[in-house]
Amino acid sequence: MTSRASVAGDERLRLFLALVLPGGTLDVLTAWQAEHLRGGRIVPRENLHVTLAFLGSRPAGELPAVVAVLRRAAAATGPVALEVERYRETRAVGMLALRDLTGEATRLAERVGESLEQLGALRRERRPWLPHVTVLRHRSPPRLAPSLPEVGRVAPSEAAAFLSRLHPTGARYEVLESCVLGG
Repeated sequence: MTSRASVAGDERLRLFLALVLPGGTLDVLTAWQAEHLRGGRIVPRENLHVTLAFLGSRPAGELPAVVAVLRRAAAATGPVALEVERYRETRAVGMLALRDLTGEATRLAERVGESLEQLGALRRERRPWLPHVTVLRHRSPPRLAPSLPEVGRVAPSEAAAFLSRLHPTGARYEVLESCVLGG
């Protein structure tokens, strides 16, 4: 587990937990975004990730318990293997939906969600977790149909607790704590 950013006191934190994408995957995705995505704001390289759980605004005092949940769940996770399945747009974002080849990413998201719900830090959605990478933000869907990026198997080896700070130019993410998958 590594700590990268710091927080203090009674501050409220906009938190999420996510899989960290490997550098090679990020290289392919950023080149693909520049070539294929139009009609919105491209998500910058440093913000590309696979969200496990979005907690929203939480008291800073909850951070140690949230990180402990992530640490335990990540330690119990086997090798994660994902691949790009399709490009999909919602009313606000364009994303690359991923196929969970081993089922480990889904099991990790379920363990994290269940434990955070028991802590009272999260209310899980009823719909199943969809592994994805948000690659574009837009005000109205540009209705793109790009070819898919050729990233092959994506094998994240770490997960992290992120702080999201909102800015007029878009959110900025900071890693608060990270841990290796599989202990």
